[in-house]
Amino acid sequence: MGHPKGLYTLFFSEMWERFCYYGMRVLLTLFLVKSLLKGDSEASMIYGAYTALIYAAPVLGGRMADRYLGYRYAILLGAVLMAIGEFLILGGNETFMLFGMGALIVGNGYFKANISTIVGKLYKDNDPRRDSGFTIFYIGINVGALLATTVVAYVGETYGFKYGFGLAGIGMLLGLVIFWTGRDNYAAAPGLEITEDGMKQVGPLKMYQAISLGSLALIPLCYLLIQQNTFLIEIGQYSWDFPLMTVLLVSLFVYVAGSLIKAGIKEGPIWKDRMIALVIFMLINVVFWACFEQAGTSLTLFADRNVSREILGWVMPASMTQFFNPAFIIIFGSIFSVMWVKLDAIGKNPSIPLKFAFGILQLGVGFLVTLIGLNFADESHMVPLLTLVFLYMLHTTGELFLSPIGLSMVTKLAPKAMAGTAMGGWFLSFAMANYAGGLIATFTGGHDDSGAVLSAAEGLTKYTEVFSTIGFVLIGFAAFIVLMNKPLNKLMHGVS
Repeated sequence: MGHPKGLYTLFFSEMWERFCYYGMRVLLTLFLVKSLLKGDSEASMIYGAYTALIYAAPVLGGRMADRYLGYRYAILLGAVLMAIGEFLILGGNETFMLFGMGALIVGNGYFKANISTIVGKLYKDNDPRRDSGFTIFYIGINVGALLATTVVAYVGETYGFKYGFGLAGIGMLLGLVIFWTGRDNYAAAPGLEITEDGMKQVGPLKMYQAISLGSLALIPLCYLLIQQNTFLIEIGQYSWDFPLMTVLLVSLFVYVAGSLIKAGIKEGPIWKDRMIALVIFMLINVVFWACFEQAGTSLTLFADRNVSREILGWVMPASMTQFFNPAFIIIFGSIFSVMWVKLDAIGKNPSIPLKFAFGILQLGVGFLVTLIGLNFADESHMVPLLTLVFLYMLHTTGELFLSPIGLSMVTKLAPKAMAGTAMGGWFLSFAMANYAGGLIATFTGGHDDSGAVLSAAEGLTKYTEVFSTIGFVLIGFAAFIVLMNKPLNKLMHGVS
């Protein structure tokens, strides 16, 4: 297809890494609710804190790769830590689970940002194949997600959660082997080797070795942040919950945004404007993914309680309903990959802001599908499975308008010296989104404000009210981005 050979090595490496990540994610909420007996709100907040830290970690991972580790060593380190994390979860209790989550978070920080950066570095500036290449890469992500949301979900819910988590860990080891054995295919990409600063001596160790050992110390920190993402502060007779995760993520975002804009100012007025545009797109990304990521929490619990999942006598496990998204990505991904190239050739390729707006519009319409499903609910207050099929189809087409384009956009907008940090900043917006998504999910669920269990009818009404509200808000936000199309394009100075 005319793409660099290294793209396919990275495709399969990322595929198995996503199998590992989504294998954990697809089972997490149900594992918390059904095995560890957490309430819906607590499970949603644990899920939100975990996935937030998963996406915040690439800020550090990208920075360390840029300055010290080089992209290849960072990815290898990340793969090892992620595999260890999955196998720790097999301990089966909350302590092992939280330590396993910590290892997964730190490992993902090194793996995720840097493998995307290598993909961008396989192409020269202004190469029209770049968006197409990232869309192909994105298909690899979703093949892994599809395998996780079918095989891991089925095994985990049918035979036991520990077997599902174990499969996810094996997938990560496969990704590690593919990345290492195929290293010659992407060897032409710059920045792979451990840097000169990384090789400097720090006491008895070289800098890259010290960073590797220091990364292990972050695992118990992640444990604490997930376990208690708010802290009770008491001063005299007054007390309040301090929103630690919120303050941490917002502070980190302000720091990263400031660093990117400062770096842009040093490069000149055009780069300054581009960094401002990148920060704005990060905020838009937060809105999209905070709503999209209901898939792992409220939409999975909705599927478990209010969706008829029987197909020819077989009842689909609730977690398996998450497979619709990666399945649709694979179905539509190749079409979109070709479509962007064809539209560019005839001068009809929408601008990046318009692609983001169209993506958010489709996400909003997807949530409104639940209102249609409500009209077809049976006497048990279960809506047809087609409700989720069409919801996830619209969410997926919306995702294809936004997510792979966003990855490609970051590699175009960022100065080369800040490529890893910029990609880490982009994943930080996912962190904020996932935490916000956990907060949104607490408004849904099977309990009322007093904690009483809702009936099936009450639960269905509550879910559809929240989902439809999200849908209408997203449609309004999409219209706003359309109005901002020209100012955003001006800030991007020709990047499209």
